[in-house]
Amino acid sequence: MVIVTSPQELVTMIVGKTVNMVQTMQVLILGLVENMSYFQCPDCSRKVIIFGRSRAEETTATFGLSHVSRLPLQPNFTRACDLGQVETIEGPWLDKLLVRIELLPPVVPH
Repeated sequence: MVIVTSPQELVTMIVGKTVNMVQTMQVLILGLVENMSYFQCPDCSRKVIIFGRSRAEETTATFGLSHVSRLPLQPNFTRACDLGQVETIEGPWLDKLLVRIELLPPVVPH
């Protein structure tokens, strides 16, 4: 499972509840992805923190998770998702997550 969060402070409490539920179910948590982490200006490449500072490091430390990625807020993400074409989005944001998935042993059907 990948836990998705956002920069808001209240979300840390929700992540904690999610971690507890997933651990109770004995499901592997691959890591944490922070969505809407920042907006990167397409003209000047400046990163703008819209929803407050990231709490990803604090959250991962608190719950023993691997911080995987910070996703920027980008209109083309939304457009691709709405069109069912999320796989067309290219960028380095989820590379660490893909490496973690590739290192997992294959699942053998029962």
